[in-house]
Amino acid sequence: MQRKGKITVRGIVQGVGFRPFVYTQAHALGISGTVKNLGSEVEIFARGENFEKFLKEVSRGPPLSRIDSVEVADVREEIPDGFFILPSGSGSLTGMIPPDVAACDDCISDIFQKGGRYHHYWATSCVNCGPRYSIIREIPYDRERTAMTEFPMCPDCAQEYGDPGCRRHHAQTIACTSCGPTITLFDTVGNKIDGLDPVMEAAALLDAGRILAIQGLGGFHIACTEESAGELKRRLGRIEQPFAIMVRPDHIDRLAEVSRQERRTLESPVHPIVVLKKRDPTAHASISNLHTIGCMLPYTGLHHLLFSWLKHPLLIMTSANMPGYPMITDTDHAMAKLNRDVDFFLVHDRKIVNRCDDSVIRDNYIIRLSRGIAPKRTSVHLGNHCILGVGPELNANATIYKNNFTVTSPHVGNVRNPATLEYLQETVRNLQRLLGATFDVIAHDLHPQFLSTRFAREVASEHGLELIPVQHHRAHIAATTTGPCIGIAIDGVGYGDDGTVWGSEIFSGQVPDLKRVAHLEPVAMPGGDLATRFPERMLYGILPEKQILAYLAARGWSDIELGLLEKQIVRGFNVTSTTSTGRVLDAAAAMLGICRERTYDGEPAMKLESTAYGGHAEQWDLIFTMEEGREVLSSRSLMKTAFARMQAAQEGNTRQFRDIAASFQHNLARGIAQLAIHAADREGEKKIALSGGVAYNHAIRETIRKEIVAHNYECIINADYPLGDGCVSFGQCVYAGKLLEQRG
Repeated sequence: MQRKGKITVRGIVQGVGFRPFVYTQAHALGISGTVKNLGSEVEIFARGENFEKFLKEVSRGPPLSRIDSVEVADVREEIPDGFFILPSGSGSLTGMIPPDVAACDDCISDIFQKGGRYHHYWATSCVNCGPRYSIIREIPYDRERTAMTEFPMCPDCAQEYGDPGCRRHHAQTIACTSCGPTITLFDTVGNKIDGLDPVMEAAALLDAGRILAIQGLGGFHIACTEESAGELKRRLGRIEQPFAIMVRPDHIDRLAEVSRQERRTLESPVHPIVVLKKRDPTAHASISNLHTIGCMLPYTGLHHLLFSWLKHPLLIMTSANMPGYPMITDTDHAMAKLNRDVDFFLVHDRKIVNRCDDSVIRDNYIIRLSRGIAPKRTSVHLGNHCILGVGPELNANATIYKNNFTVTSPHVGNVRNPATLEYLQETVRNLQRLLGATFDVIAHDLHPQFLSTRFAREVASEHGLELIPVQHHRAHIAATTTGPCIGIAIDGVGYGDDGTVWGSEIFSGQVPDLKRVAHLEPVAMPGGDLATRFPERMLYGILPEKQILAYLAARGWSDIELGLLEKQIVRGFNVTSTTSTGRVLDAAAAMLGICRERTYDGEPAMKLESTAYGGHAEQWDLIFTMEEGREVLSSRSLMKTAFARMQAAQEGNTRQFRDIAASFQHNLARGIAQLAIHAADREGEKKIALSGGVAYNHAIRETIRKEIVAHNYECIINADYPLGDGCVSFGQCVYAGKLLEQRG
């Protein structure tokens, strides 16, 4: 029986209370020795009769930890009596700081305990909760290497920090009203609003209908009550875009249907935004004109305090940045950018080192990978190279592979502008530093004009690194599985091998050898990106017929506009060919009059889904052809059927329009599933993988899944990464790693 040894623990062991956990176990089992942070590892010297029991407990770790390996080595030197936490030292960077964690129940209780040290203190936290990634500057994770270094502990906090019996033992974020970060309420010109309590004053202003910018863990929210939602949309210019809301826990069941799984997700340490079905699809239209609504529960001490004073049961809590742009993190920037959008600012003086938006989940699938989930660390063997995946253009993030693990950053945004490109570069630098990564290879999107591709080229040129371009939809499949499969990738747009716009692709094989074997019918996008903004253009691109021109004329298109549109198609001027699922859904939404102009990403398809909710889907004929050895599903035939049904429908008959929308979605999904099933039959594959942003549509995803299962194939959908483009940087790393392995 072993009684003495050196234990090295690797994994996510920084910022999770690992050292105090080890200390507690050592004292409980009569173990002498030391514990020390060493880079991103923990080094323990231990001696005692219960050494093996101690080793078992250490290998389990505290709740927030993730253990990769535990190594035990013999030691000859004498270990003195007692157990001590030693100052941190430098070492290898094999782990990662965990994401920010929602305030735990114990800390919430402390906040509302009258007479307690933490009564009404907004930044109350302990070893089990609070900010992590958003405040870390360097590893090892100690107070002096975080944003908390600016707030020296008072004697009372220092006593709890050093008390092994306290859950704030070695909690690097420990703080109180005497020594910690403070919170202040300002007006739009920077005047401090005096009052008994800034949070209480803020709640009163919100109840009075005012709009506030509120600084949180990883950035700013803009908050207001439901009654002020219309005014906020007017100020922001987001008239149609749904808002996320923060809801008092005892109120959420009144406005939405919440399953057991959804409740677990809402109440988890992540506390993400969860997209829920409304109890009444038409209710709360000023917040969301869809049948769904994005809800989250209060997740910081500040939020819980705010709701304790607030008379209203919910608040709009939308990101203060423009869609696709980086989160605003500092007060000066917020006041400069938001002074026309909000009436007051509720801010704190703890620096946000790493910005981080709210995570979003629907049906247990991640839409936005961010606070509480990212940085996301995944075990995957991709060889000995260190790989950077810089992601796509929309909903981008970055992934680094090193030593059999990938780490994916929080959501960055749409890399179409210099500000977001700069944020992507900043994110890569931060992760590279925290991981001690030295890149060998950079994987990027196949599109030559993406700013992320340009960034990859610049880094590769500067350091003499290899570049590996990865086709967008193959990255989707690589993020889902590395095994042999038929892969379905359905989304808006992705640059194809042939230079056209892909978006509904069926692959066969195994990463990196994924052969395109089927797809949707190529159709015209007249005006390119203009057809994305105005989906009626897309409708004519799919059905370039006189009756569609007449239909558009009845909607107010001028003769000149129609003539130009017709000539574009005939001459092929500024016309792109696409197989995009998203663009087909956009055209259907335009045809039904649901969305004639897209004002936010995914709007036409999302409104089509809401229109279809509750509708009856009928079976339509599906037309398949073979083109250049690939099977093709005709989207024109589906659009023709839908248009004929719409013309035959009674004017103003909402039920018939719902049925048409439901039928269109159902048959498009059924046809895509059939493409994959036919390919599986031909290729002899047993598994079919599904990815892409269109798979967030519940009806489409479930139709595809049921068709696959009904034909005795296994359907693989990755719930650990976004189905949309938030998985692409991870998929790029996987694809590049497998390609390098194949080369030998």
